[in-house]
Amino acid sequence: MMSAAVDPQKVLDLYPPLAGLAAERLRALLQPQVVMHLPAGTQVFAEHQPCQGFPLLLEGSIKVVKLATSGRELMLYRVAPGGSCIISSSCLLGHTDYNARGIAETPLTLLALPVAAFSALMLEHPPFRDFVFHLFAERIGELMQLVEEVAFARLDQRLAKLLLARNEAVLNVTHQQLADELGSVREIVSRLLKGFAAQGLVALGREQLTVSDRAGLQKLAAV
Repeated sequence: MMSAAVDPQKVLDLYPPLAGLAAERLRALLQPQVVMHLPAGTQVFAEHQPCQGFPLLLEGSIKVVKLATSGRELMLYRVAPGGSCIISSSCLLGHTDYNARGIAETPLTLLALPVAAFSALMLEHPPFRDFVFHLFAERIGELMQLVEEVAFARLDQRLAKLLLARNEAVLNVTHQQLADELGSVREIVSRLLKGFAAQGLVALGREQLTVSDRAGLQKLAAV
């Protein structure tokens, strides 16, 4: 759903590389037609779909996932306000289609910079170009860590790290959601969580999980 133009200062606060643009050019980038509001659960982009623009996220959270032929998903990374999606930028730079999909975890407000505007900024505005390549460097590091964990770490260790990363005493999450993030299946995650509960590390409820022993989870995650 399209909306009225956003506050330019909010955009600049989240994306400082745009601050050096001339006022007229910045206004042209922030036209109402590029501002989108999407409800939670919306598929922001899909595999094998051409990229229609470069997203700058102002509010909400996007999870980027890879779907296997078996139907299982592996979460690659999340996009938060002030960041963007390297899969989108790689598709635009390489003139290829998406090879993963993005889903709105919460209601979103984003700017969808048109392809022509993205290309012009990459060519003519070094701070924006540096921002995009810095994102590449960060995400590649995160994805290499994910590959290492998937290839070498035990699933119980990865599950403990995932619970700790949420940094909440009570998690409103299903076993299926945790399995999706780990690239596993619900039955295995449920079995591991029952083991955690038997050790007193967590308490299980309906679509809810309480961290009872954070130090114990940290010890397991560090094994």
